Amino acid sequence: MFSLGHTRSAHRADHLVHTPDTFIRAAWAGMSRAVAIVHASPTIGAGFTQYTVELEADGYVPPASVQRFVYVLSGDVQMGTVTLGPGGYAYQPGGEDSALRSTSGARATVIEKPYVPLPGTDRSASDPSQSGGPSQSGAAAPAAFSGVEHAIASQPVLGNADLQVRSLVPADVVYDFAVNTLAYNPGASLPMVEVHVMEHGLLFLEGGGIYRLGDAWYPVTEGDFIYMAPWCPQWFGAIGKTPAKYLIYKDWNRAAL
Repeated sequence: MFSLGHTRSAHRADHLVHTPDTFIRAAWAGMSRAVAIVHASPTIGAGFTQYTVELEADGYVPPASVQRFVYVLSGDVQMGTVTLGPGGYAYQPGGEDSALRSTSGARATVIEKPYVPLPGTDRSASDPSQSGGPSQSGAAAPAAFSGVEHAIASQPVLGNADLQVRSLVPADVVYDFAVNTLAYNPGASLPMVEVHVMEHGLLFLEGGGIYRLGDAWYPVTEGDFIYMAPWCPQWFGAIGKTPAKYLIYKDWNRAAL
């Protein structure tokens, strides 16, 4: 009997803790030599979909009709004309250039969501090739970008040098979401319990600690995923002798109407 039914995974009304012992892998139509582990999607009430994709050599994931952000965990991934290694990331607003390929095999986390246009534009979320009038930043629509996480300068959170953030999405209101990494020295923690309108998708990259979600407390570690719905009370502290680090998504830059 497998652990007598024990798991750290938990699903509550306002959050999900998804641990590797409960992952289910499946190939989707159009995938070749690849499988996906879905962590969050509209079926859980999320406004986005996040999954881990595992590609074999010559693996392929078809393009998305919505915007797609990819962060590579291991191996090599190509999206459009960009080749990414571990810690590399890329964004495409959708269409043929958002297909994923790997020559030697890879693991990556993928975030997809319909685009929410800025007020005063007519860019359609169902047709990423369309663009409306200029945004507040002067751009008509989100542009593709790519980078490497360690090349981004980190910034202390509220002056705390033991808690550092890197912002992977350009600081431009044309983008309707943010993706950051947060790195904690041992013993560091968030400065407050947060309760807010944004929802989160969070993947632990290194280390671990204790996460408060709602009124529950969870031990978490590398490989765990957390979904946090809007207004879910949340707090994290890095417990142990090694640093902790996670990748976190949030919806952003749009009025909460």
